[in-house]
Amino acid sequence: MSPLIQLSGIHFGYPGRPPVLQGVDLQLFAEERLCLTGANGAGKSTLFQIAVGLLRPARGRVVAFGRERLGKADFIEVKRRAGLVFQDPDDQLFCPTVIEDIAFGPLNLGKSKDEAKAIVGDVLERLRLGHLRDRITHKLSGGEKRLVTLAAVLAMEPDVLLLDEPTNALDEPTTERIVEILNALPQAMIVISHDPHFRRKIATRTLRLEHGVLDVPQPRCSHAASEGE
Repeated sequence: MSPLIQLSGIHFGYPGRPPVLQGVDLQLFAEERLCLTGANGAGKSTLFQIAVGLLRPARGRVVAFGRERLGKADFIEVKRRAGLVFQDPDDQLFCPTVIEDIAFGPLNLGKSKDEAKAIVGDVLERLRLGHLRDRITHKLSGGEKRLVTLAAVLAMEPDVLLLDEPTNALDEPTTERIVEILNALPQAMIVISHDPHFRRKIATRTLRLEHGVLDVPQPRCSHAASEGE
């Protein structure tokens, strides 16, 4: 089975700063929920932006949905098929009302107003967010904004989800709601998260980004084990 997304030998650095990525290799297969962890500034969000063509690596290959992606034109399809959910919902929600924010993607993909309205209704029903339909977006709570952002991305019917810290600053009930939603979705996904409890509830595997490369996190030994007991 071929990976949906494959990053090979990715190198990247921001001008005037040390390299962030130094040969990253990553594969995402169908039905996977791959979690990425690592210190702040390790390059996790940068890796997402490279995967969808928002940044170009200094070296390395990006293969998505069976094709190598090189220039901007190559990534048009990738941006449509890989739904990126930013860490800060305010970076993604910009319409006056919830229904307009969720409808924006389908309309931008060429759906008619009636088709977009039907998609919005379906997504809100599936996520049990119908009560937010006509709310003013900027007046939503942080957790509500996070859920609406996810709904807006799902309305575009992506094949892959890329979620950057989806539970950051959320209370426990909203975090559990996110867990429930993600575990029920059919899409393969890559999820950046610092929360080990959240990762254990959703991940099919976890990788750590450290020193510019990805590796499988090693479990910590207990104190007793370290003492040889």
